[in-house]
Amino acid sequence: MSTTPASPTGNAGESGPYAIVEASGQQFWLQPNRYYDLDRLAAEVDDTITLEQVLLVKDSKGATVGQPYVNGASVELKVLAHRRGPKIIVYKMRPKKKTRRKNGHRQELTRVMVQSITVGGKAIA
Repeated sequence: MSTTPASPTGNAGESGPYAIVEASGQQFWLQPNRYYDLDRLAAEVDDTITLEQVLLVKDSKGATVGQPYVNGASVELKVLAHRRGPKIIVYKMRPKKKTRRKNGHRQELTRVMVQSITVGGKAIA
């Protein structure tokens, strides 16, 4: 009896469809029915957001790369909650100058669930 080992990279995106999108100045690898934390979006809880800036779409047929964006592709997101990220302590000190500055920061985040990925009006996931 032989078993196949798990992927060493732990990348779950190899089996199903995914899209790489640009949102809040960053690029995200999105898969359907998963939630992600993006920078705070101007939307209410339970609103639906459509991202049109899709850089790459991979489905069972293959990958489609945009130049820079894929024509007719979009990703629908549902806003689950507005949250705050973990606290980060910023401590600056100048040696021998008695100058110390301690500051904390918590990033404002929006948790979204990927509902569907569509290309040309047809949902791939």
